[in-house]
Amino acid sequence: MLSIYATLQTLGFRIKNRFQRDETGATAVEYGIMVGVIAVAIIATLMLLGPQLNALFLKVSAALPAVGA
Repeated sequence: MLSIYATLQTLGFRIKNRFQRDETGATAVEYGIMVGVIAVAIIATLMLLGPQLNALFLKVSAALPAVGA
């Protein structure tokens, strides 16, 4: 009787282990997707605001020599 119980218990543990998922790689994939989305957002922002930032830096650099004179 004890042997049957041990066999059923072992079978139950094997089934449980087979249905449990190993999700260790899922976290790395999720972080990779987040990094990709952030990179796309930064690139899009720079593309949209690039000309305005360039004009601002040119204006500031043109005003710097005048301040020292």
